Amino acid sequence: MLSGLLIPPLLFFALGAGAQALRSDLKFPPDLQRALSIYLLIGIGLHGGSELAHADLATAVQSVLAALLLGLGLPLLAYAALTRACRIDRLNASAIAAHYGSVSAGTFLTAIAFLQSRNITYEEYPVIMLAIMEAPAIVLGVMLAQRARSGTQATAAAGLRPLLAGAVTHGSVVLLVGTMLIGAVASPKSLSGIEPFFRAIFMGALCLFLLELGMDAAKRMAEFRKVGLRLIAFGLLMPLAGAAIGLVIGHAWPGFGPGGTTLVAVLAASASYIAVPPAMRLAVPEANPSYYLTLSIGITFPFNVVIGIPLYLSIATWIAT
Repeated sequence: MLSGLLIPPLLFFALGAGAQALRSDLKFPPDLQRALSIYLLIGIGLHGGSELAHADLATAVQSVLAALLLGLGLPLLAYAALTRACRIDRLNASAIAAHYGSVSAGTFLTAIAFLQSRNITYEEYPVIMLAIMEAPAIVLGVMLAQRARSGTQATAAAGLRPLLAGAVTHGSVVLLVGTMLIGAVASPKSLSGIEPFFRAIFMGALCLFLLELGMDAAKRMAEFRKVGLRLIAFGLLMPLAGAAIGLVIGHAWPGFGPGGTTLVAVLAASASYIAVPPAMRLAVPEANPSYYLTLSIGITFPFNVVIGIPLYLSIATWIAT
């Protein structure tokens, strides 16, 4: 397992965390992480679209339905655990739950790098799920917050349309879906002209992205004492619960192999730190950002990268045999 972790993306993440721990003056230029995020989303969209051009329609539809089920079910599970087991107020629970129902593109990309380092093939359908799972969790999180404020479901239902419109037009969703469509409809010959752009330099960009994320995660280590032991336990146990659900769905429903099942588990186990935080900051200003940011970046992301991904692959391989 250790040799599987010694791959450049994970080592760059460790380098970033180490640089922050050493109080290095290493800093990224402003907006570089955003630029890298845009590039990586374009890369996985084009790559996924080119593969999906030859995809089976029935399996694609099953993947969409599975993504909707996870995107709606996981926030409800997280919300119940936060309000009952962790005793978190409902507004903070709503914001945190939205993060754990959504997905982490960085974790997903790291999982792809891990699979590729071990020459494990995987289906491209989880890319569809990655694009779809952003919106339902954001909408449901905001609706839970509205219900917490009003004590009724009427206010949430009345605001569903604008909330849904805002979620599905979020930049990350538009970019993923749009580039997937481009990759699917473009002719193979024309797409080959830009193949070095989204394949050859992809892993290098991912290393830079994880370097910055490692620095950011290390910064939030000091905030652990603010979130409390119950929330820290949630940040470690919720990924395991989500991964278990993802493993079952990925293997039993669309019938993916070990690689594809691992990616579904990673989607279900991850917590968003790009798309959801600004949405929750705007829609649920009462929630404490240090809670959901520390949980998603400082606890769940490192756990998935270091322990989760190899564990999920091992279980997916065992299920498939």
